[in-house]
Amino acid sequence: MAKPTLLSMRDAYGEALARLGEENEKIVVVGADTTASIKTSIFGAKFPERFFNVGIAEQNLVSVAAGLALAGKVAFASTYAVFAPGKCVDQIRNAIAYPNLDVKIVASHAGLSVGPDGASHQELEDIATMRVIPNMRVVVPADAPSTSKLTEIIANHQGTFYMRIARPNCPTIYDEGLAESIRLGRSVELSEGEDATIFACGLLVYEALRASQLLKSEHNLSVGVVDMSSIKPLDSDMVLKRAQKTGYIVTAEEHNILGGLGGAISEVLSEKRPTPIFRVGTQDTFGESGEHQELMEKYGLTARNIANAVLNVRTSHPA
Repeated sequence: MAKPTLLSMRDAYGEALARLGEENEKIVVVGADTTASIKTSIFGAKFPERFFNVGIAEQNLVSVAAGLALAGKVAFASTYAVFAPGKCVDQIRNAIAYPNLDVKIVASHAGLSVGPDGASHQELEDIATMRVIPNMRVVVPADAPSTSKLTEIIANHQGTFYMRIARPNCPTIYDEGLAESIRLGRSVELSEGEDATIFACGLLVYEALRASQLLKSEHNLSVGVVDMSSIKPLDSDMVLKRAQKTGYIVTAEEHNILGGLGGAISEVLSEKRPTPIFRVGTQDTFGESGEHQELMEKYGLTARNIANAVLNVRTSHPA
């Protein structure tokens, strides 16, 4: 693959909020002393009367967003993933999801890619936590352009959302035209293949594309890659279509293999079309302090690990 352009999901989110704020005066933004880091300050500079920084009080962040939604606003609430949902599940469940308020929780610094901040700040359970809450929709963009598009989508869909973005600048996968194909409840088939399918989300979408190329060049395998940015609602039709076509499934996520993307796809397959599957993710363990790429390698979240998972699932379940 050609050397990719690296862009920030956080910048894309902040810029999208500012643009959407011009289009919809009901949009308000609430932060918890991370507004500069998550770039919601871009919105705040443009619309100070619709921007609220509650300080280091994450439960209050969620409750204030709920109150603003009850007042007829479209409320975006942002902090780090380790704090929301990490510290706020009770408020999220009862104050936002139960009444299905128009609140969009957008959390940054998720996963191992937080790096040196270490295990206490590497949220690897948030997709699972949020996925099981009724009324909650969960989306995970793969790069900056898809972050921008998904911000627009959740702003224009009534109800409760959780969007997870990453800290580091990341490879650009989507151009403006391809980003327009992103839909809530639908996946994007980034490459076709006949021998296996990789379903990925977040930073591991790019690694999945690299893995597909490795498998082609080293083993002459044709492996499809699907960006599963909408984890709830899940594109079950695509899961079943690819399972029928290729017979082997690998999932890849910067998250615990329990309860995340791999869990969601396994649920669909076990009920509707039993299919060999291997889940790439953290293996029910906490992370540690280290540089981003070092941690991704140590915990098995690289293109090579994904490629090996495809080989393993095919070998262990011969046709």
